[in-house]
Amino acid sequence: MKGRGQVAVLEVRGLARRFGATQALDGVDLAIAPGEVVALMGANGAGKSTLVKIICGAVQPDRGHILVGGQERRIAGPAAARTLGIVAVHQATDAANVGTLSVAENLVLDAICGGRLPRFLSRRRIRREAARVAGALDLTLPLDAPLSSLSLADRQLVAIARALAGEARLLILDEPTASLSEAEAGHLFGIVRRRLSARGVATLLVSHRTADLQRAADRAVVLRDGRVAACFARPIDFPAALAAMVGTLPASSRRDSTRQGMLFAADRLQLRAGGPGLDFALHANEIAVLFGALGTGKSRLLATLFGACRPVGGAMMLQGRSWRPRHPADAIAGGVFLAAEDRWRTSFSAPGTLGADIAGTIGLPHLPRWAGRLGLLPARRQSESALHAIRRLGIVCTGPGDRIERLSGGNQQKVVVARWTAEQARLLLLDEPFAGVDVRARHDIVASLRALGDATAVLLATSDAEEALEAADRILVIRHDGVHAIARSEIADGAALLSLADPAQDRAA
Repeated sequence: MKGRGQVAVLEVRGLARRFGATQALDGVDLAIAPGEVVALMGANGAGKSTLVKIICGAVQPDRGHILVGGQERRIAGPAAARTLGIVAVHQATDAANVGTLSVAENLVLDAICGGRLPRFLSRRRIRREAARVAGALDLTLPLDAPLSSLSLADRQLVAIARALAGEARLLILDEPTASLSEAEAGHLFGIVRRRLSARGVATLLVSHRTADLQRAADRAVVLRDGRVAACFARPIDFPAALAAMVGTLPASSRRDSTRQGMLFAADRLQLRAGGPGLDFALHANEIAVLFGALGTGKSRLLATLFGACRPVGGAMMLQGRSWRPRHPADAIAGGVFLAAEDRWRTSFSAPGTLGADIAGTIGLPHLPRWAGRLGLLPARRQSESALHAIRRLGIVCTGPGDRIERLSGGNQQKVVVARWTAEQARLLLLDEPFAGVDVRARHDIVASLRALGDATAVLLATSDAEEALEAADRILVIRHDGVHAIARSEIADGAALLSLADPAQDRAA
């Protein structure tokens, strides 16, 4: 353990917190030494989010003690946490960033609000300070562009840069790589190891990706049912850690190269001028995984199939007929559904608004079809569909009226999947559906997709090799030179899959 004999940057003793009938934390002890990177592992609902919220001051414990630098503290709120040097970067970057401001303005916002910079700055000074913040992480971002114009991955990097620009003693990274490529994730953790740890900044890393933890963590602490279930020193025994998290998972029902009726085909489909013509087919009762690095066009391809983007050339066929939806409403009417990557932007209503609960979220795109069916009111149909989804996907909640923002990340994602499986799809498109999802929830989601039956084809896009290998019946590797169909049985492991997706393969072809 780093910093042995030093006073812990953060120590919690006997932390407990109850929400109604749920005991979220039940006597948690944790200490993090200067320069140490501690991985916090646990299934969705294990208590990770509650522990992080208490450390950040967003939630107060029912009992227990918090020590910062050896002194007991009451962290009354997020501002008090920041004053103590505790900063967090959460997966939902839109809560941390301001989309209407420029990238440069976002990068200096904390410094201005915290008094480290004057409130009134010239545009040139803002740009200069922002360039310094970005340069500390070797980020090349369009500083004058509106933040809302950036990809989800770049917005995540902006949030991380903002957090690291301050005088942090403890950095909390909550699923920091959910929208980052392998190269970007490696770059981020290189900074954590080389720069932050070297100057004594402690890091609490919450991630469901074992690759993240292998790269960065000195130690892993596993929570289960609100208690510390196990601790592991480096090298971390990940099979044992996963067993401590979730117990034994049922065997996978993966199938190799399923070849039932062809539901969809793309013929020389061109997404952009000068781009390759994409040829591939999707079959009924199959989960095809579209695997590739960020920037290879996965999201644009799914958006094109869904009518949100127009192709430059080529043809698409859905069940033997030409498919060219003019907009997403056309696609939904035709049985083509898309669960987009950023669930907070595309699937959820704003907290506190009408429909921002489980039932409303699942039912919203289907209301025109449900209204008046069999004489049922849409509200009743929504509630029935939500109850069915809760049972089918194992959504941890008290009922259909639970607010989305109060669910864990894995349960939120299950609601997104439930939304688009509430009605029979002909083609179900899922863009990075496992972001922030633990291994148990991921298994539950994949099992629900396999149960969709012979009338549905699934195309699931991911840049994570572990996720691709778990979910796929067949893998479509997308590179800048096109799509390459590969039988799942031909790929031995994640390293082999990453090699196939390497852009260098384009040049070698």
